Amino acid sequence: MVQWNFGVIVFPGSNCDHDTYWVLKHVLHQRVEFVWHEEESLEGFDVVILPGGFSYGDYLRTGIMAVFSPVIQDALPSFIEKGGIVLGICNGFQILLEARLLPGAMLPNKGLEFICDDVWLRVERHDTPFTYSIPHGKVLQMPIAHYEGNFFASPSLLEKIRKNRNILFKYCSPDGKVLPSANPNGSRLSIAGLCSENGLICGLMPHPERASEAFLGSADGLFLFQSIVDYLDDRKGSLSSSQNKSAATA
Repeated sequence: MVQWNFGVIVFPGSNCDHDTYWVLKHVLHQRVEFVWHEEESLEGFDVVILPGGFSYGDYLRTGIMAVFSPVIQDALPSFIEKGGIVLGICNGFQILLEARLLPGAMLPNKGLEFICDDVWLRVERHDTPFTYSIPHGKVLQMPIAHYEGNFFASPSLLEKIRKNRNILFKYCSPDGKVLPSANPNGSRLSIAGLCSENGLICGLMPHPERASEAFLGSADGLFLFQSIVDYLDDRKGSLSSSQNKSAATA
C-alpha cells in the first residue's frame, strides 16, 4: 500500500488537529506529521490540512490572525504553486477565505448562536481530489460546530462562483433536497464547502474528521479523506504509465 505524506497545521487554538491526525494515521494508515504554524516550508508533503478550532482564539475575526503565520504567508503559496492539495476544515476554511485562497467570506450564523449539530450535505462535483471516490449527488452526514459559518458573497461574486464551479458541497435535507430549512446558518446558495478553480484547494464547514468511524454516529466523512488517497494513488499510476510510455517510444 502506498503511503502519502499529510501535514496537519497546528495554530495556537487548534482543537481538531488530533482528530484529523487520528483518521489519517490510524484509520487510513497514512504518514502524518503535525506542522507548527511557524514553519516556513511544507516541502515533502503531498497534502496539507488546516484543521478546525479557534486559531488565535478567533480574536479580531475568525481566521484572520492565522493568515499572518509564516506557514500561511511563506510556505503555503509555494506548496500550492507546486500542485499540492490543501484542505481547510471549519476554522481552516475560514483561514482559506481570509487568505483569499477561496472566494467569499464568513458571517455569524443567521441566528447569532453557536451551532453544534448533525447536518447533511450534497456532493456537487465529482472531479476533485476531495470527492474523487464519491458519486455526484451523494448525500453525506457530518457534524458542524461553529458560530461564523454563514457563507457570504456579493451577487456578482456568487455568479462567478457558480460559473467557475467552485461549489463542492451544499447543505441539504437527508434525501438530498436543497431547502431553506436544511440550511443551518444562512449560507448563500446553501454553500457548505468550496473548491478552487483547479480543484486542488477545498474548504468546508462540516467536520469530516468527526464522522470517519461508525461508532461516532457516521462514517461519511471518511469518504472525503479516502478520496484524497485514491486520487493520489491513481495520479501516481497515471504518471507512471505516461513515463513508461515515453521511455518505450524514446
